[in-house]
Amino acid sequence: MITFKNVRIKYGDFVAVPDLNFEVNEGEFFTLLGPSGCGKTTTLRALAGFLETSNGQIEIDGRDITHVPVNEREVGMVFQSYALFPTMTTRENIAFGLKVEKKSKDYIEQRVEEIAKMVDLTEEQLDKNVSNLSGGQQQRVAIARAIAKKPKILVMDEPLSNLDAKLRKTLRKEIKEFQRKFGITMVYVTHDQEEALMLSDRIAVFNKGKLEQIGTPDDIYNHSKTEFVCNFIGDANAFDTEDLQKLDVNTAKFAGFDKFYVRPEKIYLSKEKRSLLNGQVVSKEFYGMYAYYKVNINGVEFISFQSESSVEQFEVGDQVAVFMNLEDILTYKEEALSHD
Repeated sequence: MITFKNVRIKYGDFVAVPDLNFEVNEGEFFTLLGPSGCGKTTTLRALAGFLETSNGQIEIDGRDITHVPVNEREVGMVFQSYALFPTMTTRENIAFGLKVEKKSKDYIEQRVEEIAKMVDLTEEQLDKNVSNLSGGQQQRVAIARAIAKKPKILVMDEPLSNLDAKLRKTLRKEIKEFQRKFGITMVYVTHDQEEALMLSDRIAVFNKGKLEQIGTPDDIYNHSKTEFVCNFIGDANAFDTEDLQKLDVNTAKFAGFDKFYVRPEKIYLSKEKRSLLNGQVVSKEFYGMYAYYKVNINGVEFISFQSESSVEQFEVGDQVAVFMNLEDILTYKEEALSHD
């Protein structure tokens, strides 16, 4: 569906993206994830046609669109700021692109009504100025305007970043349900790891203009290929070889590696003495349904994530048995692409 071949993007003398190669499948929810300034928005804007590449090709369905004008790419875009026209009504905003294309009045009216139902905008909201709508409603208008022209691809640049946490969670679900229902190919930019894990079929993790890893949310989280990905996507306990020895882990299994990480939820605690590994709870952070416990074993401190709905709960000072599966230890050496 979408193919980037040796794509290089520059701003003057600064190379933002040196050499990018990846593919997005038809009907896929594909997320570009990474910290600010890593190249993800630059990549998205190159796909949409707002940035020129200095090398390589971008293809859609085998057609080279590298130098094709924005309006001929069949790519709809939802911007971070939504970029709506505040003095226009919702109806006029959605219809704008169709009017530019000189579609008939009847077609425009029918298409706007059809799109409004798809994104749950009422007749009352259609006749309001967009400046009088809530943030969530404005986001729906931005999506409606982007898909009114029936694009093959919809790209979204941090569309939820300006909303409060509760509304973000609600709209995440709506975006995913919309994408599934209509099978549209979605390329989505975010720096929010939770958002990427929840929404995506596959995730591309960017770092300094380069791709660190592409994979399913499970691959990215549980089988992080690089130390950067491991640290960026969620929490992880970091250990060195000496720490593992203090934790009575057979380090011969990990010969050739010197950096080790374990996700907090992969370390299990129990008050029953069923483990050779025993420690003490030194702190607790309570978050309602779950808690993070800091545990000390032989001078090595680490965090364990536990559900507070489980039978066993722990307090500071409790002696606990600790269980860790060696298969859950992620192994690295000097940012090498390695995982045990």
